Amino acid sequence: MAAQDSHRPLEGKVAVVVGGSGGIGRETCRMLAAAGATVVVGYRSGRQKAAEIVGELAGEGHVALPVSIEETATIEAFRDGVLETLGRVDILVNTAGVTEPVAHGDLDALTDAMIDRIFINNWRGVFATIRAFAPALKASGDGLIVNVSSIAAFTGIGSNVAYCGAKAGLDIMANSLGRALAPEIRVMVVSPGAVDTQFVPGRGKEFADKVAATTPLKRITSPLDVAEAIVSCATHLKFSTGSRIVVDGGRHL
Repeated sequence: MAAQDSHRPLEGKVAVVVGGSGGIGRETCRMLAAAGATVVVGYRSGRQKAAEIVGELAGEGHVALPVSIEETATIEAFRDGVLETLGRVDILVNTAGVTEPVAHGDLDALTDAMIDRIFINNWRGVFATIRAFAPALKASGDGLIVNVSSIAAFTGIGSNVAYCGAKAGLDIMANSLGRALAPEIRVMVVSPGAVDTQFVPGRGKEFADKVAATTPLKRITSPLDVAEAIVSCATHLKFSTGSRIVVDGGRHL
């Protein structure tokens, strides 16, 4: 491989972004491509939107492929498609997840079905994706996994109790896999506060303004803030693994 351009430090790398058509995912895809990576936009639905994102990315060779992290068979088919198309994987970013707002004191509203859906999408699906891609990441020799968690994992304040628990599990997964997959693969966690997207149903401008007013840095976290932290794990934080990067403007303080 030729010497890396300092402006394109990820030249020659293949980066897979699961949840690539979401708010955080889209910005992450854009920044990874700008840094020189060939990007796979993993999307659950909305093929046209994912194709539009591919068309916006700098460079060539980017692709959009479907994946549902609720079903391991589709994750494995997604992995096979990535390897058949691009031949390697160096970076895996897990941004996909789901939640619903449920008051923490309303125990009956947090049903078994909702709990299962949240843990499948925010923990089991992430683990299954890592499991599927681990051999390819290991073969890279310089593999990186970045999971998007939340400050809810350590504050216990979030959209619902199950979501807090699932994200806490995601954080400790990084500790476990940071040890287990080293030295060929590093595992990092990026933990935003409330992000200015439509991820949580029912949260609009009033919510965003309230969050901004009560955050030390006086604004809500943007998808770009989170994407910058994710990409920094690949471009700058090269001697870090099993670590959490908090991107919340001090909201957890």
